[in-house]
Amino acid sequence: MSYYLVDFENVKKDGLDGIHKLGKEDKVCIFYSKNADSITFDQHRRITESQASIEFCKVDVGSKNALDFQLATQLGYLIANQAANMYYIVSKDKGFEILSGYWKSRGISVTLIADITGRSHDHETQELREKLQAVIKEDEEVTVEEILKIVQQYKTKQGIMNALMKKYPSADNKKSSKIYKTIKPLLSDKKGS
Repeated sequence: MSYYLVDFENVKKDGLDGIHKLGKEDKVCIFYSKNADSITFDQHRRITESQASIEFCKVDVGSKNALDFQLATQLGYLIANQAANMYYIVSKDKGFEILSGYWKSRGISVTLIADITGRSHDHETQELREKLQAVIKEDEEVTVEEILKIVQQYKTKQGIMNALMKKYPSADNKKSSKIYKTIKPLLSDKKGS
């Protein structure tokens, strides 16, 4: 039996990919907040098609990382009660890797994954790298790896734009604006417009 703890505020709809393929013995707890509390009809359909036991856990927010702390607390509770053989944290927040290492050192399998299909962060990073390589024209100043680092570091489109302007400063911001316009279609999972 596997237990999936979904950081919906972080992964949104993409994190639920594969939920409809889970079995009766699997359990899913979807942590959400007022910052991310809606799903599409397609997501609803996939959730209802799943044979897994699904729980929705609305968390209180108001402080930094509030959802993360509540998810981590629930994980400890589940492990203490031996709720499953395998535990998965579904999030793109690499901060959860510390939990994975902590429990691994105690003989408990806790794996951080990007979605319920089990895609790893390395796989997701490689996919983004390939998409950037397809649209970015590299030169001595601009590299795909630098842009990839910026995209992964910031949670908002505005944060990415600000980082690009800092990395590629100019009086008219033409270079940073051009890069941003080029990569913007790849930023659909980022907050902002």
